[in-house]
Amino acid sequence: MGSGKTTIGRSLARRMGRAFYDSDNEIVQRTGVRIPVIFEMEGEAGFRRREVQVIGELADEGGVVVATGGGAILDPVNRAAMKASGWVVYLDVPTPVLLERTRHDTNRPLLQVQDPGARLDSLRAERDPLYREVADYIVDGSRLNSNGAVSKILTAWERRCALSM
Repeated sequence: MGSGKTTIGRSLARRMGRAFYDSDNEIVQRTGVRIPVIFEMEGEAGFRRREVQVIGELADEGGVVVATGGGAILDPVNRAAMKASGWVVYLDVPTPVLLERTRHDTNRPLLQVQDPGARLDSLRAERDPLYREVADYIVDGSRLNSNGAVSKILTAWERRCALSM
């Protein structure tokens, strides 16, 4: 949530000559409504059901770059799809940076609370071990801009590809 998955994913896909998908954007396109509306009408559980379906379909596509929503990692079905379908990158960004990036974003229903910083701490504590469990590569996003992150990811990807030859 606010780690830069969409920005970095889009740039990474462009540099790799691959298609890019953002699972949250796919859900919005398919439903025709913004994520906060889905949360309001169906609750988080309804949104997560849609998320599992979309991520499963994107994982089956192959050869694409996918940015998932921050909470996608919570579902074991999503984690399995991610691991089985590709190379998973975790953008590890500390809470103060996430808070700065998301503080004015009203499209994040889970942060529409009295203390968004505490909420981000809680979400990170819950999600971080799961991201680390599935990640093939972890990027320390605390001091990198998106171009720096993309370069690090591409270098690691090329190294991985060279090792598998």
